[in-house]
Amino acid sequence: MDINPVHVRTLQAIARSGSFSRAGEALHLSQPAISHHVRHLERTVGVPLLIRRGRRASPTEAGAVLLEHAGRAFKVLDDAREAIQRLQGRVAGRVTVGTGATASIYLLPALLRRLRARYPQLELVVVTGNAGEIASAVSRGELDVGVVTLPVPAGRELVVSPFYVDRLVAIGPPGSRWKRRAPMTAAELAGEPVILYERGGTIRRVVDDWFRRGRATPRIAMELGNAEATKKLVGAGLGLSIVSEIAVTADARTGALSLIPLRPPLHRRIGIVRRRDRAPRPALLAVVTALESAAKRARGRARP
Repeated sequence: MDINPVHVRTLQAIARSGSFSRAGEALHLSQPAISHHVRHLERTVGVPLLIRRGRRASPTEAGAVLLEHAGRAFKVLDDAREAIQRLQGRVAGRVTVGTGATASIYLLPALLRRLRARYPQLELVVVTGNAGEIASAVSRGELDVGVVTLPVPAGRELVVSPFYVDRLVAIGPPGSRWKRRAPMTAAELAGEPVILYERGGTIRRVVDDWFRRGRATPRIAMELGNAEATKKLVGAGLGLSIVSEIAVTADARTGALSLIPLRPPLHRRIGIVRRRDRAPRPALLAVVTALESAAKRARGRARP
């Protein structure tokens, strides 16, 4: 049985994300290419490997067995590649970074661009997801490093270090009513319709806890998983929201949105998550070192 490892990697991405489209985004492949890989793999092994329910996909029993064995095989190959790279001292090869949408847009691009310029043979793959999913994928060895909102479940196999302290702020539509400098309390914000991140994510738990501490229950108008969509809806006057300050600084500067501080101040901590059990290969070490250096600079600039 001649199994194409590229197709197995595609199956891994679908199983991890639960979606053909998200797997395609992670692997930079079109959806027809993703579907072709799965069909070819299923013809090769002779059994269905995925269960499709609408837009969601999950492994069949046979798919789970294949992924379990393939994971061990890929790990052996990765170990061999890492050993050769350590002998050479060469910064090359693939490093997979898991993170959230805000960090992938506003925190990491410049850092990753500098890494690629310094190490042209470094292949950087960025996968987005919620913090718990990313930490679990790092723990299983499916991702090399995560940059995620803390806290996350961290077993003995993980090392978690600080990366960035992100101030959260309220945002409102443009207009004189919301161009205020006085911070807004949980009770005041709860008096307006609010658009919040969808439930289940770490940042939503941080926001919910802020409302609880303020003894306020927000009037939730919408729950979304995308900060850019949230900004558009707030700008259209459909509600206020709480988002990362770094995601709205440019919008506030141009007058597209009104930025309102919170009282008491609200922050989320973003951390670096990686496995503890082995010395990183040169490529991963270069990425981790760059992240930790950026973390030191960011901590020096962070607002209290």
